[in-house]
Amino acid sequence: MAATPLSSMTGFARDGGTLPDGTSFVWEIRSVNGRGLDVRLRLPNGFDALEAPLKEAAAKVLKRGNVSATLTVKREDRAPPRLTPDPAALDQALRLALDLAARIPGCPPPRAEALLTLPGVLRAEAAEPDEAEEEAKRATIAAAFTTAVDGLVASRRAEGAKLADILTVLLDEVAALRDLAGTEAADQPALHMARLRESLAALLEGERRVPEERLAQEVALLATKSDVREELDRLSAHIAEARRLLKSGEAIGRKLDFLTQEFVREANTLCSKSSSTALTRIGLELKAAIERLKEQSANVE
Repeated sequence: MAATPLSSMTGFARDGGTLPDGTSFVWEIRSVNGRGLDVRLRLPNGFDALEAPLKEAAAKVLKRGNVSATLTVKREDRAPPRLTPDPAALDQALRLALDLAARIPGCPPPRAEALLTLPGVLRAEAAEPDEAEEEAKRATIAAAFTTAVDGLVASRRAEGAKLADILTVLLDEVAALRDLAGTEAADQPALHMARLRESLAALLEGERRVPEERLAQEVALLATKSDVREELDRLSAHIAEARRLLKSGEAIGRKLDFLTQEFVREANTLCSKSSSTALTRIGLELKAAIERLKEQSANVE
């Protein structure tokens, strides 16, 4: 069974179309890093019913990231609405006009076209909504959303492929520095012995000699306190696990985030135990490489 490609949490996609009534629409979906999955939709008035099912659909294919989806609808110019008189408003206007005309000697009766121009007398005829047509519109818009989400998944996987290459290079760098640290750490007991002899020689100025057995015990004690083999072994195990995760291709972001924290812990301990300038330098370079690894890992879904 082939592994699922690694996905980034960064991506962009768009899709749209035209509805039967000539209305055009466009979906634009963007995603960035996030600790969990947060899908937010911006919908025009009248499309609120789409929000819940579309969020549920997105959650089936996306695991992490802050996702923002915007639906833009552009309604084409339509024919002017059909006007119809409001009977109550027309009757009231007619009564007022006739009463006023009767009170003015020689005033002609009110004209029909003048009455129709009065505010409120005419109103747009409300069209009965066609539920089947509205449902077909929602289905078309929802289908375009699914296509856009698929495009977002493809975009995130394309970024994930690049990210996998970067992480592999960084893991190789960490592994090489770990090997250098292992080589340098092997010389620490000899360095302890030489420093201890120098310190004793300066302190005693040749008047007394410390038994070799006692000197060996002191060196062994110092070597135990500064032994970094456990840290190096754990680093090797973490590197192997990180490589396994990259090959698995599953949603490894959270696991990789935790693992890089363990990398940091071992590198810090190695530096604190170092008794040589060379090992300290390697430890600092190791910490810098791990920090770069951690920053890139934060982009993984």
